[in-house]
Amino acid sequence: MNTLPAYSGARISGCWALRADGSGGGEGSLDRLLPSINTSLLPRKRTTSQCKSEPPLLWTSKRTIYTAGRPPWYNEHGTQSKEAFVIGLCGGSASGKTTVARKIIEALDVPWVVLLSMDSFYKVLTAEQQLLAANNDYNFDHPDAFDFSLLVHTLRKLKQGKSVKIPVYDFTTHGRQKEWKTVYGASVIIFEGIMSFADKELLKLLDMKIFVDTDSDIRLVRRLRRDITERGRDIDGVIKQYNKFVKPAFEQYIEPTMRLADIVVPRGGGNMVAIDLIVQHVHSQLEERELSVRAALASAHQAQPLPQTLSVVESTPQVRGMHTIIRNKETSRDEFIFYSKRLMRLLIERALSFLPSQVHIVQTPQGEDYEGRTFHGKGQITGVSILRAGETMEPALRAVCKDVRIGKILIQTNQDTGEPELHYLRLPKDISEDHVILMDCTVSTGAAAMMAIRVLLDHDVQEDKILLVSLLMAEMGVHSVAYAFPQVKIITTAVDKKVNDLFHIIPGIGNFGDRYFGTDAPPDWSDDDMDEPSC
Repeated sequence: MNTLPAYSGARISGCWALRADGSGGGEGSLDRLLPSINTSLLPRKRTTSQCKSEPPLLWTSKRTIYTAGRPPWYNEHGTQSKEAFVIGLCGGSASGKTTVARKIIEALDVPWVVLLSMDSFYKVLTAEQQLLAANNDYNFDHPDAFDFSLLVHTLRKLKQGKSVKIPVYDFTTHGRQKEWKTVYGASVIIFEGIMSFADKELLKLLDMKIFVDTDSDIRLVRRLRRDITERGRDIDGVIKQYNKFVKPAFEQYIEPTMRLADIVVPRGGGNMVAIDLIVQHVHSQLEERELSVRAALASAHQAQPLPQTLSVVESTPQVRGMHTIIRNKETSRDEFIFYSKRLMRLLIERALSFLPSQVHIVQTPQGEDYEGRTFHGKGQITGVSILRAGETMEPALRAVCKDVRIGKILIQTNQDTGEPELHYLRLPKDISEDHVILMDCTVSTGAAAMMAIRVLLDHDVQEDKILLVSLLMAEMGVHSVAYAFPQVKIITTAVDKKVNDLFHIIPGIGNFGDRYFGTDAPPDWSDDDMDEPSC
């Protein structure tokens, strides 16, 4: 991480303090966990843990922030090159960590922000611990109360851009709910919790460490207000709990980790000077991580032979005749749709021939054995369409695969940067073992197809179980996908040689989505552009 200027760890009254020079101790001086203490804490009254991720992420007085428009997080080789920027927020109970996190999110003004709470990672209590918790004798503020192993594993995957499942902790039963929360994709991750700095492996994942330092009297007043008005407790009980459990835990476990912070924020969410500083630094880090995938694809893989992973449907007179019709600019919309659907059916049938199969013997009505074949795969067959044009291929897949599961991905080109952006994602659950047929009607540079494949890989789909099917591809797109993902099988009905300066396939087919749905293409459309769904 690029460090901010060092200020010798001095506290600037009413503003902020910076520890970029490492003064006051460092990561190596902290044991995995701070020394233990035999205290307890009354059970939490909140029903479940929270992790904010799906759109809309945050409402403000001005607008709603949606997690949409995720730019490429990989390079032209298809490999991870842009990790999420992780901000760790630590501080005592009621110090204002969540308020600071929300103000950072609002001021950042970037999509794809995930707010991850440490409360989601409380350990599941044993029967004996359940009894202690029922009698208010279990310490929830001890480091041992948290599942650091799962937390580190989850945050590492999320930082790498992969799909993760977040446990939902139920404070009533002191256990995890059956349904976990799926979180995917982040430019920035804000991780907050009282023990955010209490594990060395966890510290390694934090690009910026912030300690929210709020006066103990203010924290006590906040707890009094919250517990009395929201949880129905009496003032004596709240003060007793604070003195016996909360205060000792803060002094022994939380306050000592302040020396590890890059930035100390006094006064919590009311300190806008500190928040502005944090936002400026995060913006500078994000700008350094910007990638240009499409430009790299356009200049690569020139004059290379077509890859062996490519399979082109045999160009029979019928296939050639159907291409003649759909490529003709004078063809009516009805004719275009009819012959496109015929080609799609042939294309899907061709793709299915690459699925694993095994010998299967059945008995015919005549009582004789017939040696045939049957699908032999660990998972299911799932179709994923790249909206909107790829959605037109779904009926052909459903016609030959009974009860096939369908997912959808919307990728659009940013008109300012020329780069593809992920705007919408809906995949079936547990697709990691499935054979996925990825559908798009045309592929020119391969930028959208590569992003869709990267999404599948991030959801743990195996690369050799992905089949990319397209009615028409340019050689550039074929090479780009095959080079980045050499195990992906590519199936198409035709490959055209050229792509012009506007990324149109030449001779091409025109804007497939507009011709199919009867809409008008913008003057600067590209074959890789994904428009909004017709619905």
